[in-house]
Amino acid sequence: MKSLEDLKKMREAALKKVEMREGGKDYRVVVGMATCGIAAGARPVLNKLVEETANHDYNCVVTQTGCIGMCVYEPIVEVYEKNGAHTTYVHVNPDKAARILAEHVGQGHIVEEYTVDAAKKAQEA
Repeated sequence: MKSLEDLKKMREAALKKVEMREGGKDYRVVVGMATCGIAAGARPVLNKLVEETANHDYNCVVTQTGCIGMCVYEPIVEVYEKNGAHTTYVHVNPDKAARILAEHVGQGHIVEEYTVDAAKKAQEA
């Protein structure tokens, strides 16, 4: 990398790779599947997300990642929107996962009571 122009070209190439991986969908749904997530029940959550996405043709890609870094809140599901915004859902179970897809991905409405912010507020109370 020798210039700002080189950096811009690298960024564009990286964004194209991400877009190809996401399949041009409006949402990317990511499940934390590190040991802590799996132990807390992330596998049935991932399975439910994949099943619901296939059955309802939601405009999203479901993927998995390693540790998200908030083990106490596992299972964690993050929903990334095409515009760069993302929402972190915590203590997700298969029923919550289905609702997250239906309301957030299907209708564009964040399910506030499942977010990390709601969990932190409840913990402080």
